[in-house]
Amino acid sequence: MIKLKLNGKDHEFDAPGEMPLLWALRDVALLTGTKYGCGMALCGACTVHVDGQPTRSCVTPLAAVAGKQVTTIEAVAGQPAGKAVQEAWRKLDVVQCGYCQSGQIMSATALLAGNRSPSDADIDAAMGGNICRCATYVRIRAAIHEAAQNLA
Repeated sequence: MIKLKLNGKDHEFDAPGEMPLLWALRDVALLTGTKYGCGMALCGACTVHVDGQPTRSCVTPLAAVAGKQVTTIEAVAGQPAGKAVQEAWRKLDVVQCGYCQSGQIMSATALLAGNRSPSDADIDAAMGGNICRCATYVRIRAAIHEAAQNLA
């Protein structure tokens, strides 16, 4: 049994420790907002927060998060930065196909939780591992700036 805090609540997974966190979230906890993209931590679609840090869940073994706080897209709006990011995403109509957006939002939220006034370079560094095949990068950057203004 692997115990952790999932979206603020105690949770136990009856799953092998080597199971990727992504599959534990999707198939065991039935939280399907976190997406499978590449399976190699290259695209960012599977990004969740582990103890507040953006983490690629497709390559993170479930055992590695035992005793830690895991936050998924389903709960990120409960955080000030997460709420601001999601509101900015809607206001600026960032989403095109939407597949990568949960990972994009999780990375942006982690950035703003630690830096309420990011520069374009800060945003590029934080978001660099998140791929958007629809190329909405300009809107993503604008939404992060909008969310930062709303948090100020």
